Amino acid sequence: MAPRISLGARSFAAAALALLLGAYGCGLTQRHAPVTERTPSSGKPAAAPVAAPAAAPAAKPSVGELDTRPEYYTVKPSDTLYTIALDHGLDYKELAEWNGLENPNMIRAGQQLRLTPPVSTVVATPLRTAPAVEGRPVTGSTLPPAAGAAGDAVKSQPKAVKVPYSDQALAQLSAPQAKPAAPLVAPIEPRPVDKTAATEDDDGKVDWGWPTNGKLLSTFNETTNLKGIGIGGKAGQAVIASAPGRVLYSGEGIRGFGKLVIIKHNKVFLSVYAHNSQLLVKEGQNVAKGQKIAEMGNTDSDQIKLHFEIRRFGKPVDPIKLLPPTGPL
Repeated sequence: MAPRISLGARSFAAAALALLLGAYGCGLTQRHAPVTERTPSSGKPAAAPVAAPAAAPAAKPSVGELDTRPEYYTVKPSDTLYTIALDHGLDYKELAEWNGLENPNMIRAGQQLRLTPPVSTVVATPLRTAPAVEGRPVTGSTLPPAAGAAGDAVKSQPKAVKVPYSDQALAQLSAPQAKPAAPLVAPIEPRPVDKTAATEDDDGKVDWGWPTNGKLLSTFNETTNLKGIGIGGKAGQAVIASAPGRVLYSGEGIRGFGKLVIIKHNKVFLSVYAHNSQLLVKEGQNVAKGQKIAEMGNTDSDQIKLHFEIRRFGKPVDPIKLLPPTGPL
């Protein structure tokens, strides 16, 4: 027979159970909820930071735009100073000066010619400076005041003079002081600018025009001796400057060109006008675009025509690519 539990014992057990459950519930409410990340995720791993693209290297100038002329040239048996200057886009007079040639015709095969102006040698003279003044202690002596001190400036001013009051003195003090007259300066007249010659800042910028009218007889060809174009016409027909510039050569000293005019337009370009019957300009003369420089002929040619070249750093280039699209009439 199971033992009987009294009513008091039951009440005590129920109360103990209630207290136990209450303590357990308090423990549960004191626990903090776990913190979770609420940012939505795509389910893919985070992408690694992308480094900033490196700056693109500066564009290098085209090889065709560079001056590739050598500093020295070895004379060949068939060379003349005129042809060497023409083939390198230079003035034959400057070329002779750079190489100390009194006679442009006196060059020999195998001779080394300078194609650039020589650099002048400048000997630097050391600057002489005065020795530093050694400081010495002052032994009780009184130094004189420095020249130009404020005290001297005050003493150098005229002293104020008191005069008795009078209407005349008051009028003199009230009279406006005359201002010193401004010195007369002669106006500077602006120097005229010669617009016919190309300037050094116009390198590569030439406003080309056709040198004459006529039928286009031949086009540019790298394999021919005279690399340019041929324009037919009548004897004595006007030949004009294709662009403004300075006459480098006017004569017939280059074999195969006849009576020839060479015009330098800037540091880059020059133009060639060959086979003329008459030359109307002189070396060193500035010419304008469209100015008549020669008359068409057939010197050193089997027919009347103008042989026209454009040279870049002395190397012939196709004139058709630089001249206006409307060709000779």
